[in-house]
Amino acid sequence: MKKTILLAITLILCTLNSYSQKTRDVLYLKNGSIIKGTLLEISDDQYKIRATDKNIFVFKSAEVDKFVKEASGFEGRKNNGFGLAMEAGFLVGSQKNEYDAPFSFDCLLNYTYNVHHIFGAGAGVEFIGQTYSPVFAEYKFIISDRKTTPFIFFRGGTLKHLGKDDNGGTGNPSYIQTRYKGGASFGIGTGISWAREDSETYLSFCFRYAETSYTTENIVSHLTNKYSTYYKRLEIKLGFKF
Repeated sequence: MKKTILLAITLILCTLNSYSQKTRDVLYLKNGSIIKGTLLEISDDQYKIRATDKNIFVFKSAEVDKFVKEASGFEGRKNNGFGLAMEAGFLVGSQKNEYDAPFSFDCLLNYTYNVHHIFGAGAGVEFIGQTYSPVFAEYKFIISDRKTTPFIFFRGGTLKHLGKDDNGGTGNPSYIQTRYKGGASFGIGTGISWAREDSETYLSFCFRYAETSYTTENIVSHLTNKYSTYYKRLEIKLGFKF
């Protein structure tokens, strides 16, 4: 339990640190115009700035009233469009189970519709004794369009085994071959999202169900046995969406 609490605290601190306030350069011109962006150069007689729309402007010093740095303002969440998300975390379970907190990493391609609805598909890698790849579809509902907002999500798919099977052979005294296989995987959860400019960071908590299995076969007697494992875990993940 102490490990779980420390993990949650670490993820939260990392999230808050990544969202420390940024600043941007602002030129106030004598004609009343305001140019916001990144200042590229200041010389004795001119200012060179890259505006937020990526255009580059050069102004003579006589045209500039003042130059300041201001905190970047929040201009709203993405309304529509494609995005990419990466997330990593752990599947935290009973301390009596083998593999107390398997590591999990996912990459998702998603589409945002009308701010609140995000549809995604993804794949990744998980180390649950053997190495598996979760392949899944996801629906996420953003509760509000504010900078900081909770969300809920649903995810379903399957696990694909990525590691090598144990083929046994003459080097194995018991002549046992082992074949590993994934199974169904789904989750339902909630979390909180922090948006900034065209990206966001989120922390999620999810009830995760997953199945894996392996089959053993004696290559001499051809006797086979199948063993299944069912995971019911709390999944804690930190993600970044672009």
